[in-house]
Amino acid sequence: MGGDAAFGLHTLVLGGARSGKSAHALKLAEKRAGTPAKGPNRLFIATAAVRDEEMEQRVQAHREERGPAWHTVEEEIHLAKALSENLDQFEVAVIDCLGMWVTNLLLNDHVDMEGEIQALETLLKTCHTPVILVSNEVGMGIVPENRLARRFRDVLGSVNQRFALLSSTVIFMAAGIPLVLKDIQP
Repeated sequence: MGGDAAFGLHTLVLGGARSGKSAHALKLAEKRAGTPAKGPNRLFIATAAVRDEEMEQRVQAHREERGPAWHTVEEEIHLAKALSENLDQFEVAVIDCLGMWVTNLLLNDHVDMEGEIQALETLLKTCHTPVILVSNEVGMGIVPENRLARRFRDVLGSVNQRFALLSSTVIFMAAGIPLVLKDIQP
């Protein structure tokens, strides 16, 4: 791992619903990228599927909150492809969120879930642009009653561990307060 070009660049921000993880990830990205000279200098990859009017309104509100310094790409499944196609144009990228991405992978029978996860892992090991990954921590509650929910919890727990290993910084958000779990400077 120490010989990988990207080790030390990436950050994983974990937390529960409404814990402040997305807002914190955006603040971290803004610090890293600084003020853009012209045009957007930050990439935001959104994994949420827009399936109704309420979700569409949420997405629009979030775009407006981020402002013109951000370029947004919506991608539900192929994160490595979306990231690699856009990465060189920006100083930092945020992927929000891995929990929604895992949901999309689990609900799509025609996708190679492990292949998609490995593709993102491989890209992160070699890319030179810092990537901030946002994810849900779902392993702190009771064991879910149904099979799909248990599988989601298990897959996301594994995904979080894999990307925490690749990240030099891992932050857990609780009530808007960042708790640093890992901070290894390159």
